[in-house]
Amino acid sequence: MPFNLAGSTRERALLIEVAFGSERGAVSAVAAQARGAAQAASSLHAQDGQARVEEFRELVTSAGAEVAGAIAQHRPKADPATLVGSGKVEELAAVAASARADLVIFDHDLSATQLRNLEDALPCRVIDRTQLILDIFARHARTREGQLQVELAQLEYMLPRLTGRGKAMSQLGGGIGTRGPGETQLETDRRRIQRRVLQLRSELEAVRRTRAQQRQRREAVPVPTVALVGYTNAGKSTLFNAITARFGEPARRSGKRAGVLESARMFATLDPKLSAIQLGSRRKILLSDTVGFIRDLPHTLVTSFRATLEEVRKAEVLLHVRDASSPLGEEHKAEVEKVLGELDVLDKPRLEVLNKIDVLSEEEAAQAARTAGAILVSAKEGTGINALMERIDAELMKDPILEQLFQIPQSEGDALAALEAGALIREREYEGNLVRMTVAGPASLLGRYRRFRKTAPK
Repeated sequence: MPFNLAGSTRERALLIEVAFGSERGAVSAVAAQARGAAQAASSLHAQDGQARVEEFRELVTSAGAEVAGAIAQHRPKADPATLVGSGKVEELAAVAASARADLVIFDHDLSATQLRNLEDALPCRVIDRTQLILDIFARHARTREGQLQVELAQLEYMLPRLTGRGKAMSQLGGGIGTRGPGETQLETDRRRIQRRVLQLRSELEAVRRTRAQQRQRREAVPVPTVALVGYTNAGKSTLFNAITARFGEPARRSGKRAGVLESARMFATLDPKLSAIQLGSRRKILLSDTVGFIRDLPHTLVTSFRATLEEVRKAEVLLHVRDASSPLGEEHKAEVEKVLGELDVLDKPRLEVLNKIDVLSEEEAAQAARTAGAILVSAKEGTGINALMERIDAELMKDPILEQLFQIPQSEGDALAALEAGALIREREYEGNLVRMTVAGPASLLGRYRRFRKTAPK
């Protein structure tokens, strides 16, 4: 459902960033031992905090809101009633009123009690980080499958919070954090939502069975799948388009580029995309572009998008695309690996791809080049793509390159054309109506024409 408030006016959002713990005290303890180390740690902490703030703002912008202001708070622990404490709530109420904010967004998850208390005390709607991410997913879901998955995640999030949804439940479908299920009244009860959840799970299970059947048909003629994974906005879609434009089957046949949406907005690509690719060895693979991950990705999304993420689970090789220019590169890597762990795919072969090297300084590029095993690319400029494809070719073991002798009647034009297109013809000679060929190609391709295979004379 497209974002809309009053005409084309965007909602004004007041952002609340809350950090817990005693980071300052920890730095002071280090400073007592080594002032220089403490200053470095403090600088790194500040850089980390700034990057988190920018990510939060980008999430809000991706949801279609205008940032009316931002307030940061550091406290030892969360207040169980309001998260931020009664004094801070009074300050938020005054700031929200003066900024004419339509909603307050917390970069933290809120319990049902916290949500209810904050909405009672503040002059506008309140949503948390999970609701914000779910709303962005609702904006970008284009296929029926994607819409079902988002709705399921939203309802599962809403179910335990029904008692705390005063203002938002009365205006569902009218702003950030309210898109998706389409319920319009506060009296929506648990039984109704539970029935809808069961229905959605049933429909998604049917989707999963359909995908499994499609996958079985593909696996009947085994073509390995390579899946792009990574933090949101790392450039996966740009890399997918760069690869398919150069090596994709449709691009080579028609000269047209059939890619996916490239956008600086987070989660611009939600629905999975598969494209046939031919490697230098003439081996064919399927390249899969998947949804990006993010810090504190709601578990309900991982569960709801299980059918979509099956492509990751079934892939032979994962390409972990990382933003080489991000100051939070290692943290983003850890977050991606956390989700991959939830999917039980950490043991799969994984190639680390450092993208966006075109924006690095010479010193930064040299440091990135020292990353063990990483492939440096610029999807935007197209540099490093050939080296990446060579690494993929070397990594694939399921579809080895074999050399075999074939004897094919000339009337079998489809078989001759397929071997010509997908394999290397080492030798060829004609004998009457037969074509004798020594062919080097992927086992999956040669296996299709095993009936024409001829044993070499001893």
